[in-house]
Amino acid sequence: MSIRVPEVCRSVAEEALSTLSAELHEVFDVRLQRWWPDIREGLAQLYSPADAQELGARLVYLAACAYRDRDPELRRLDLIRQLEPDWLQSPSMIGYAAYTERFAGNLAGVAGQLPYLKELGVTYLHLMPLLATREGDNDGGYAVTDYRSIRPDLGDMDDLREVTRSLRAQGVSLVLDLVLNHVAAEHEWARKAREGNTRYREYFHVFPDRTLPDAYEATLPEVFPDFAPGSFTWDEELQGWVWTTFNSWQWDVNWANPEVMFEYADIVTFLANQGVEVLRLDALAFMWKRMGTDCQGQPEVHAITQVLRAVARIACPAVAFKAEAIVAPEKLLAYLGQGRFEGKVSELAYHNSLMVQIWSMLATQDVRLSVQAIRAMPVAPLNSAWITYLRCHDDIGWAISNEDAAAVGLDGYAHRTFLSDWYSGQFPGSPARGLTFQYNPTNNDRRISGTTASLIGIEAAEHDPAARDLAIRALRCANAIILSWRGIPLIWSGDEVATFNDPGWAAEPGHEDDNRWVHRARLDPDRVAQRHDVSSIPGLVFQDLQALIQARASLPHLHAATPSWVGDVDDPGVLVVTRRHPLGAFVGLFNVTPGWRPWPAWRAPQYGLTAPIDVLSGDAVHPGDDGNYWLAPYAAWWLVDPV
Repeated sequence: MSIRVPEVCRSVAEEALSTLSAELHEVFDVRLQRWWPDIREGLAQLYSPADAQELGARLVYLAACAYRDRDPELRRLDLIRQLEPDWLQSPSMIGYAAYTERFAGNLAGVAGQLPYLKELGVTYLHLMPLLATREGDNDGGYAVTDYRSIRPDLGDMDDLREVTRSLRAQGVSLVLDLVLNHVAAEHEWARKAREGNTRYREYFHVFPDRTLPDAYEATLPEVFPDFAPGSFTWDEELQGWVWTTFNSWQWDVNWANPEVMFEYADIVTFLANQGVEVLRLDALAFMWKRMGTDCQGQPEVHAITQVLRAVARIACPAVAFKAEAIVAPEKLLAYLGQGRFEGKVSELAYHNSLMVQIWSMLATQDVRLSVQAIRAMPVAPLNSAWITYLRCHDDIGWAISNEDAAAVGLDGYAHRTFLSDWYSGQFPGSPARGLTFQYNPTNNDRRISGTTASLIGIEAAEHDPAARDLAIRALRCANAIILSWRGIPLIWSGDEVATFNDPGWAAEPGHEDDNRWVHRARLDPDRVAQRHDVSSIPGLVFQDLQALIQARASLPHLHAATPSWVGDVDDPGVLVVTRRHPLGAFVGLFNVTPGWRPWPAWRAPQYGLTAPIDVLSGDAVHPGDDGNYWLAPYAAWWLVDPV
């Protein structure tokens, strides 16, 4: 039985929509009826009955006002997206992520880079945090001081709207970060709290002494043990300990307060009405606090996302949510919706596990651990899509479980140590040039910073043609894996032209204590200019990636509603990825070693192939006299039967 929308909600909606036509009223009413149950259910899990009832009506009024004020062009986009609900799952979706100032100078400069993005095949552009942030160290822009203002050096809201219009006209969707767990200590809410405003003090977790902070910290892991130990900071003006999961100047907001929910719902609809099409929900795993836990991924986190998603579906359904949850593989699926949350939270999530496993395969030249780990993950909902990537703006942490390692005869601790040694260049014979990030002497946890080209060995082999070409082949193989997986492949700015680590990363004020800036270099115009010169490293890498992207767009088999499976391991150097589409089977073969490797031809019919061709080369493939297909060093084959 459907849940009836309360009369008070209908009444406030009618009040907000009084200036709109009857047809537009009807559209809103249909959406409200469809998504009201998600609002009601989520609020009931989070708040008292009285608070939930009052907040529900306020959220409906907010959604109605946002719908009323939405640009007609965006309302049309809402309709298009509702008629094409799988738009994020198309094989033509290709992501690109960059810091605006390092990619284009400012927002006005982004339009000038559109031809370059379109040449590569990009349809999804993630501009890293560009909302107003604190001066000095600001966690790469994740210490927001105003969700409704742009950093002055990048432009203003008029510039943002112009960028979204330009991108939309070229079929490119803009992705923007929405930090949900915390605000900068300089944010208006925090400022008013320090001034003694009780209402805003309750927007945060503030404690008069160390009793409760000490009790919480008994089970809280430290995110930045090197430069931000602990999870609480004393504030003299507050006369209290404020919860600061990440840095002392990033104050965690209190989602148990209904006012915080209303504030962020308002922010979601505001950004949507600027033309933002995907909101990357930053640090959402940390939003709900519960004593005796690590305060990550609590069930209430998903209820919060459900409410925000329902408000957006009513007011601005063209907007999608992407979960930034870098968590253990067994916890990852919850952010795409499991159980009662299926289809109600985020459409997108980062496939952190796949990223880690690709680097593990390349270092060990062995796929067995990766097959074990990927098979252990539950199947993601078919209406969702992964973000697949080799790296992002963050460091790489080795999220490899002891259980998965033990299942293939490895010691998890030793393997994580090996990966840190390998990618920091400390292991004998390693060509990687990464930097150690956030070393924890207690457990020897060492995360890694570095660009893809520097980690995979291209930088080390720059002046050795044979080693250079092998490293470029390894990069092509890795890119072919993320491009053939189920989801949206995401390229970090500069990786398409094999950008090396930035030797001057520490010279900029505020960067000297955070070596992740080594892989956040400005897009080098000289490397971009070489992208058509296949005698150069940037040209070889760009042309390889462009060809992979074009091949992907031509293959319906790679639609994200078609699950990815890993096949049995016949040779430990060959990863097998299979997809079953109504048009036929897809089999990806990836040699993760620098030597020739076999794959038994009798496997092909088992996976549904009869006369396979390699889409990437356009050639039919044939077994040798020994009954095996032979893959060249770091070869990537995308096999399908001719249609």
